[in-house]
Amino acid sequence: MLSISTCWNSSRHTDGAEMISELLELGFDAVELGHGIRLSLMHGVQAMHEKGVVKISSLHNFCPLPVDILRPSPDCLLFSSHREAERERAVRQTLQTIGFAERLGAQQVILHCGRVVMEPATAKLLELAQTGRHLSAEYARLKTRAVQTREKRVPKHLARLQDCLKRIVDHAGEKGIRLGLETRQSYEEIPSERDLEELLSRYPEPTVGYWHDIGHAQIRHNLGFIDHAEWLAKAAPRLIGCHLHDVVWPGRDHQAPFTGGSVDYEKLVPLLPKGIPFVWEMNPSQTGEAIAESLRLWKERFRP
Repeated sequence: MLSISTCWNSSRHTDGAEMISELLELGFDAVELGHGIRLSLMHGVQAMHEKGVVKISSLHNFCPLPVDILRPSPDCLLFSSHREAERERAVRQTLQTIGFAERLGAQQVILHCGRVVMEPATAKLLELAQTGRHLSAEYARLKTRAVQTREKRVPKHLARLQDCLKRIVDHAGEKGIRLGLETRQSYEEIPSERDLEELLSRYPEPTVGYWHDIGHAQIRHNLGFIDHAEWLAKAAPRLIGCHLHDVVWPGRDHQAPFTGGSVDYEKLVPLLPKGIPFVWEMNPSQTGEAIAESLRLWKERFRP
């Protein structure tokens, strides 16, 4: 299934049906409801679904947005927060997202899992890489310090996350909805590759799986945290979906695939399981023409 996220155009629309129509005109099979969907857009989306005009592939938590959040903000509530009230609200909002997924016939809900409280390192690493200093001693020191700090602090954050996930997973299983734990680009965020292996070992198939964000993983590759192809091959057995976007070195992501970025699609796509949804997750600055052309190239290269 070839799908496109509403993150590309939801901010430009006040009518959900018009938003969906614009996306379908690009030639996709389905639509993912992104984390920028306001409650006011849901009526039009649901009307298009009930008419059989659109297939909803997936929802990205939180969807719709909490009413007091005025712009796309998937990390506005953190499962890893030290504040119990925030964690409880994150759980409630996620259960609501699962309910909308069931109502709209979507099979997957994509989750951001939180972050480790630590001095941010990713932005500085990207700045060093951008200026050609990714092989410098300064880069190595900063990266090593970040790894050491994260390893010390991550256990308590994972414990909070797991407490939240248990309730969410039980509910999703009852509803027949699959949860995709998504790759994050920042080293401070959860899950890291090691975190993900631990989390997936705790939660059952098919309810919980891995959602591979190809652009985020490429940024982690560019920064030297993973080998993208090696990690993808290892994680593929639990992979349930994939966000597609290109990355201009080292970290300008959400570009249309095949537009001169650093993602080696020819190498990576054969490692992805067949039959999963592939979702274009585009920056609003991308043109409709560029997105449609990237879809054409995908079909030309990867469909029989």
